[in-house]
Amino acid sequence: MVGGDELIHLKNTVFPVTKLINLAKAAMQHAYAPYSNFCVGAALITLDGHIYSGCNVENASYGLACCAERVAIFKAVSDGIKEFKALAVIADTQNYCTPCGACRQVMVEFAPDMEVYTANKDGEYKKFLAHELLPYGFK
Repeated sequence: MVGGDELIHLKNTVFPVTKLINLAKAAMQHAYAPYSNFCVGAALITLDGHIYSGCNVENASYGLACCAERVAIFKAVSDGIKEFKALAVIADTQNYCTPCGACRQVMVEFAPDMEVYTANKDGEYKKFLAHELLPYGFK
């Protein structure tokens, strides 16, 4: 889907999908990716309309890196928020940026019905529910 009129329905309002994608794109500018040069941004919106953004943060010890999606979710959880409505993820690629397996597991843990918008550099996106991205998550 390209841009458009799609809205995210929150408790007391609606929020444009394209705005969430633009917030993810802005977060991507803060990525620390000196090893892969693959910068990713994410923006998470809670049921109450609060926004948490994240970018990927790499480390010379690769296992210590953290993806943008988990950064955004962990920021929300560290603030005591665990009710998520939607997450947008974007990279500077022509392909849609989809979450890795670890991020999918974290998403399903907190919000299996969360809307996940995977976007490309042009703002085109596909929508999934978190549990569709990981149908047999660990429990």
